[in-house]
Amino acid sequence: MSMEQEVQLAKQGDREAFIRLMRQMEQGLYNTARAMVKKDEDIADALQETILKAYKSLDTLREPSFFKTWVFRILINECSSILKKRSRSVTMEALPETQDTSDNMASVELRMAVDKLEDQQRIVVVLYYFQDMPLKQVADTLQISESAVKTRLYRARKTLMEEIQPAEEGKMNHESI
Repeated sequence: MSMEQEVQLAKQGDREAFIRLMRQMEQGLYNTARAMVKKDEDIADALQETILKAYKSLDTLREPSFFKTWVFRILINECSSILKKRSRSVTMEALPETQDTSDNMASVELRMAVDKLEDQQRIVVVLYYFQDMPLKQVADTLQISESAVKTRLYRARKTLMEEIQPAEEGKMNHESI
């Protein structure tokens, strides 16, 4: 069954259809929340509030094909709200959470570099690369233009290259060239 059909069922009051929709999106929502707020308890709060708000406001969704974008927008707003409520400093105990369970050091290094990006760049990278959203959907989700998404991706890639390449070249930085 397609996502649009599931959304229609959920809008008609089928709780199981809504649960199936959330399960399909669960990992992507978790990864996005993790990229934004980092702390497990904040991730859980953001996900819980997102699911509750999506369920309660499902009747306001006009176009079922935009369900995924709509839910991610709710999540991003929740994460932003959480970030505003707490201090912006990252404690040392929060850093190990950024490591993946895989043994692939390159992916761990990339993930850590992405986590260091400023918020606007990080969320665009997470949605585009880790959630495989097309540019248009990222733009719709963040309520910005596609050109703004492209600009943020460009700047993020540039920052990531500067962050990762020196590590690969024996800690050689761009100033020594």
